[in-house]
Amino acid sequence: MMHERFEKITEQEQADAAKMDHIVQVCVAASCLSSQSDKVLEAVQSEIEAGKHTGCQAKGVGCMGLCSRGPLVNVVHKDTKLGETLYQDVKPEDAKSLVKAITEGKELKKLVCPTDVPFFQRQTKIVLENSGRIDPERIEEYVAAGGYEALLTAVTEMTPNDIIDEVLRSGLRGRGGGGYPTGLKWTTVAKADANQRKYVICNADEGDPGAFMDRSVLESDPHRVLEGMTLAGYAIGARKGYIYVRGEYPLAVARLKKAINQARRLGVLGDNICGTTFNFQIDIRLGAGAFVCGEETALIASVEGKRGQPRPRPPYPAELGLWGEPTLINNVETFANVPPIVRNGGNWYAGIGTEKSKGTKVFALAGSIVNTGLIEVPMGIPLKEIVFEIGGGIPGGHQVKAVQTGGPSGGCIPADYFDTPVDYESLVKLGSIMGSGGMIVMDETSNMVDVARYFMEFCKSESCGKCVPCRVGTVHMHHLLDKIYRGEAMRYELRLLENLCQMVQEMSLCGLGQTAPNPVNSTLRYFRQEYIDLLLDGEKEVQS
Repeated sequence: MMHERFEKITEQEQADAAKMDHIVQVCVAASCLSSQSDKVLEAVQSEIEAGKHTGCQAKGVGCMGLCSRGPLVNVVHKDTKLGETLYQDVKPEDAKSLVKAITEGKELKKLVCPTDVPFFQRQTKIVLENSGRIDPERIEEYVAAGGYEALLTAVTEMTPNDIIDEVLRSGLRGRGGGGYPTGLKWTTVAKADANQRKYVICNADEGDPGAFMDRSVLESDPHRVLEGMTLAGYAIGARKGYIYVRGEYPLAVARLKKAINQARRLGVLGDNICGTTFNFQIDIRLGAGAFVCGEETALIASVEGKRGQPRPRPPYPAELGLWGEPTLINNVETFANVPPIVRNGGNWYAGIGTEKSKGTKVFALAGSIVNTGLIEVPMGIPLKEIVFEIGGGIPGGHQVKAVQTGGPSGGCIPADYFDTPVDYESLVKLGSIMGSGGMIVMDETSNMVDVARYFMEFCKSESCGKCVPCRVGTVHMHHLLDKIYRGEAMRYELRLLENLCQMVQEMSLCGLGQTAPNPVNSTLRYFRQEYIDLLLDGEKEVQS
């Protein structure tokens, strides 16, 4: 019955699309909305109505990736000779000439954005396959794109163990930063006493400076995350899920709420999912923007209504989590990978990436780079290909100096190591981490002591204060970095900084404190001379 319903929705969507000669897709994700893409959409729709162009339709879609060129507008022509045309930097006042060109089968050349470039051609989209293609506020478009097919197949034809086996076979690792094998985590929760109440939590508390991967996925394809969570609930025997999303993401929250209501009405969420006995509910919990709540145990405390502070592990949330029950926690990108894995099989996913880092990774490119935006690339791609080809290189004739990966918990990788493949193990060897996917590019004008100081200020401010090493250590590290940057420190203070880094790393309670020294350690490792040059007696250290 549900299969027939999906078919009917798909047929109707395809029939409606077939009536249109031109479909104008306007990005209405946060990045383009900040440049008034909503007004662009309104202006285009008004021009279509005024000109009575019945064969032309304008609609909002999710993020198209190239955020630095927004607002972006993509036009899909029924005439296959015309294909698709992407327009960049579109303004509301361009609507009249744009609609005129579209309906006449022409291009408005001054606004055309070339798509035969590495930014578009070198990507492999799995998580982002629907982003920029479907209206995130219409479940019908998600279904027509193959959405909820994996869930329907799972609950009607597969056992929970079958789902876990596919996830294990895929080699998917947690995309929240730790890189723990997803299938193993699911197995642990699934093996918990069946009489216990189990929970699924989606960690959407994206707090890294310069990171916007999870936000874009939630804004562009919210049903994909809901489907992934529901599949997880079925696999581990849970009946309740929570999405923990920061309150600074109002658009993502609004679209999630709408998506949840639509999914319940369609019967793919709630009671008797897809006509079966499986029940699964999803609610939203808003975070107050505390970076520490990205840590699993602190997140759980916040969901329970307590102060967001971590606790010692073990026991891990998979054994003792929300309200003392077994709890599965994965981030947005991890859950977004699950539906295509179930739909296409774990072996398909395992065929992408490297031996130990399977699949693709979504990155938010920011900083001193031509193509700022969202990308999805296969694991193992060289860092230089991301920066110079997909990213378009460094603007203003400057030279690249380093790339910061992993946010405040990551490290700075110098240009000499840009041949390194982007995977979990390779980045750790360089003193950085994959993290959730933030990637900040810096040119030769960046002072690496200042970079380390910036991230340490962030960690100092975000420390929950529960443990002394992090609460006090980050303050003193920031003080020393600030003193060095201002040229007021002696060489013994640099040694003190290094000792503090080791102490905070080894003694802190949770991942925030344990990884806070990473930016300092990596900049000291690769750019030590910049520290020495700022010391009052630095020249003596160089000579010795």
